[in-house]
Amino acid sequence: MSNTIHPTALVSDKAQLGKGNVIGAFVVIEDDVILGDNNILLNGVVLKSGSNIGNENKIHEYAVIGGLPQDLSFDAAVSSYVKIGSKNTLREFVSISRASQENKATVLGDENYLMNQVHLGHDCELENNVIIAPGTGLGGFVSVEDKAFISGGVMVHQFVRIGHLAMVGGNAKITQDVLPFMMLDGNPAHVGGLNKVGLRRAGFKVDDIKVLKKAYKLLFNHDSKLEQRLNQLSQLDHVSAQHLLSFIQASKRGFHRNKA
Repeated sequence: MSNTIHPTALVSDKAQLGKGNVIGAFVVIEDDVILGDNNILLNGVVLKSGSNIGNENKIHEYAVIGGLPQDLSFDAAVSSYVKIGSKNTLREFVSISRASQENKATVLGDENYLMNQVHLGHDCELENNVIIAPGTGLGGFVSVEDKAFISGGVMVHQFVRIGHLAMVGGNAKITQDVLPFMMLDGNPAHVGGLNKVGLRRAGFKVDDIKVLKKAYKLLFNHDSKLEQRLNQLSQLDHVSAQHLLSFIQASKRGFHRNKA
């Protein structure tokens, strides 16, 4: 199946296009872009050099993929990339910066949904099935695990990690790591409990959630030192509790806590 390209689109001869793509009016595809199969690019989309797009993505009006990093120290001669998987939806005015490091990529996995005016800064890495609501910005080097939900108007500090199935409330200010399975809200942000609705929707059983409730109580027991609490957490023989533990142990910025 051939590609359908609007006559006003500007597509570089040096771009690599698969098949079955629909490319709308005034779309710009620069040199060294790789576009897979069966993607839909609506009017005004810009794919900058170094963008590598998988299959069956739908990119809405005026999204810009692969723009220069918003980093004053960045050398424009550096070769870096944006790598996007398959079956993602990027709504209007989404912007994704390419990486700031030589031969590195800003990464978006599969089946993510980024609503209008979401910004992913340079060197971010998002896994799969992440949802981000309108007007949210992620600073450089932010990582987001599978099935996290980030509400609208959230500002995320660079180098922050957001865990699996975490849910961040609207307009929250995120300056530290967001633990997996937790709900977070506020400015300054704080943990409000487990993301029980998200856990159930993800197929967690009653017994799974009971273990995470126990993990939550252990972790936020302010009567003992964190080291003691983590030792108790390590004794919970459950994959989700162990993921929570390893996430904390890998934290470099610390993590948001609940209200004491």
